[in-house]
Amino acid sequence: MGDEIELSRRYIPLLPSQSQAKRKGAGSRTWLVVSKSGQVSVEELGKQTVIRRSGITARDLRVVEPELSYPSAILRRERAVVVNLEHIKAIVTANEVLVPNPRDPRMASFVYDLEFKLSDFDQSPTDTPPEASGSRCEEAPADQVDSRRGNSKPLPFEFRALEICLESVCKSLESETSTLEEEAYPALDQLSAKTSTNNLKHVRVIKGRLVALNGRVQKVRNEFEHLLDDDIDMAQMYLTDKLASLQSEGLVPGSEEEIDDDEEDDLLVGGAIDGNMSSKSSTVAASDLKPNVEELEMLLEAYFVQIEGILNKLSTLHEYVHNTEDYINIVLDDKQNQLLRMGLIISTATFMISLSVVAIGFLSINIRIPLFDFGTYTQWYGAAGGCSVCSVFLYIVAILVLKWFRFLG
Repeated sequence: MGDEIELSRRYIPLLPSQSQAKRKGAGSRTWLVVSKSGQVSVEELGKQTVIRRSGITARDLRVVEPELSYPSAILRRERAVVVNLEHIKAIVTANEVLVPNPRDPRMASFVYDLEFKLSDFDQSPTDTPPEASGSRCEEAPADQVDSRRGNSKPLPFEFRALEICLESVCKSLESETSTLEEEAYPALDQLSAKTSTNNLKHVRVIKGRLVALNGRVQKVRNEFEHLLDDDIDMAQMYLTDKLASLQSEGLVPGSEEEIDDDEEDDLLVGGAIDGNMSSKSSTVAASDLKPNVEELEMLLEAYFVQIEGILNKLSTLHEYVHNTEDYINIVLDDKQNQLLRMGLIISTATFMISLSVVAIGFLSINIRIPLFDFGTYTQWYGAAGGCSVCSVFLYIVAILVLKWFRFLG
């Protein structure tokens, strides 16, 4: 009877709706999607859907997962740029931005900036009147007017989204640095004024936070420097230009069609298209497509300078901590020297008192000597007082000798 129940449980088929819900919920996550046209939506997307829409690999997708901790990096791919800087995680393509876990409190400011600035900047270059465009070009410097893209053309969508990511990271690091400075300098001054256990513990915690923050800022700075040093990597981040070039050659369709997550056949077809475009676009990007990287270079340099400023503030604070440590060590060494001098003085006094006690004790033993033949104790008091005065005199001489040899300050 038990075997029959077990077999019946094993072969009960799932309803189509249950199978569909199970397959849709497996590996799905809440994503904030901001399109190029400024439309903002919150969608439940699975891993395969995100991989298909952005053209990245599963390994790149793990970089932006909130549960995993990866070092700061900006990954350049054929159809997307994967941004992982501090708490800012996003996948930027030529047509949309995907942000995982948008309800995280740490992401609130970044999500607001992303929604507001991208939707507010949804304007085409043709909307600008020719007269206004010409007046702006006349006021601009000559080297900017002569640039290939022109001063009136806005940044591509991926650069606007990347700028918001960089701005949020810099704001977050700047805020943490300011908070640390407001807490560190008074604590260090208090430690310099009074060296106590509580002050030392407080400064130790602050120094640990300083070292951790300095390492995080250094990683972001190294990533910016790596991008600025390699023009090829910056050229790969021109997603709009690459997409336009591929569309002009007929390698990809002019408009993307929405594909349902539940249709596996459509997913397979989409994966084949992505693989074909990836293999062909790499050849185009390496040989034919040579965009001007001046726009991206100027964008990265602006935030690189800001990161350098934050790093300089942390370096200044680090130097202040080191100077305070040196000052505390000098104060402690001076106190230690004072204790050593006091110990030397006490040891010398103890030695002289011991000599006096030995002399007086020798005179106090029950041995018949001519000094005891007198009827009074005057002679004994004189001898004991003479020994005491002699010990004091020897103590003074010993102190003068120690000062002569500079054992005492």
